[in-house]
Amino acid sequence: MKQKITALFTAIALAILPLSLSACGDDGKTTVKLCEVTHSIFYAPLYIAHNNGYFSDEGLEIKLSNGGGADQVMTSVISGSADIGLMGPEATIYCHVEGQRDYPVIFGQLTKRDGSFLVGRNPEPDFEWSSLAGKHILAGRAGGVPAMTLQWVLNQNGVSTDTKNFDTSVAFDAMVGTFESDKSISYTTMFEPTASEYVALGKGYIVASVGEASGDVPYTAFSAQKSWLNKNNKTAKAFLRAVLKGYKYMTENTPETVAKSLKKSFAGTSETSIAAAVKSYLDIDAWSHTPVMAEADFNRLQTIMENAGTLSERADYNLAVDNRIAKELVEELGI
Repeated sequence: MKQKITALFTAIALAILPLSLSACGDDGKTTVKLCEVTHSIFYAPLYIAHNNGYFSDEGLEIKLSNGGGADQVMTSVISGSADIGLMGPEATIYCHVEGQRDYPVIFGQLTKRDGSFLVGRNPEPDFEWSSLAGKHILAGRAGGVPAMTLQWVLNQNGVSTDTKNFDTSVAFDAMVGTFESDKSISYTTMFEPTASEYVALGKGYIVASVGEASGDVPYTAFSAQKSWLNKNNKTAKAFLRAVLKGYKYMTENTPETVAKSLKKSFAGTSETSIAAAVKSYLDIDAWSHTPVMAEADFNRLQTIMENAGTLSERADYNLAVDNRIAKELVEELGI
């Protein structure tokens, strides 16, 4: 695993292109190219900020793309095809361990718990994590935070993941389809609203929340190249301010009201399903109350990565995380 990750990020480092600055559009707004790891209600404050006009209020126009995985998002950030990446902090940590010169920096945290739910084929009102011993579990991409966090939870409950039953062979976007078609798989993880919709269709049952079991983990954050952040400090601050306004709106309104703001970003999903997903994430306290990433949480993530065998050495928190903008906004907005 270490060799694969080393090869991946060495290749990315060799492919670095000149970084582009955020450009001004015809309407005078600053264009920010944002690449997200996947499209999920788990990132609701971001979409609320867009749909409610908070980015526009800050003079920003967001060009959103989907990377389909943290490794691809990081490739976009390093190559300059994206200014900001929304992804798991593990991708930034890997880059620091590889010793990149113009390294990526985390400047704002969005979620603080795993957003996936364990889905099984039968209802289990008395579910225990220890009961997963020997079961075929579709875990997610090897080296990604979802798989590593699930592995951590299982190991903490005495379940071995050193077998092929802990399956990391299926890409994130293909997990639901694979679980549905391959009856040899006992469990998989799903994010909302996919999990609740899957249950509503009678295809499976949510038996546990990985986030509740794992506790606080800096799960998803905004990262940018150090050089971009230094040259575009005001833009990064305006961007993060808009996201925080989205979070504030979400916490001050009912899930049903929030669903109306999110509907535009999830056109194929009913407002009822969106509201249920928002409530699920509020219930497990998934979103960060502050964009400041704590050193203890950063190091806890590295402990989870070490447990998964993906980290050869630890990254320096003071180099990988830049909380200056986040702290300024905490004071400015009274968070």
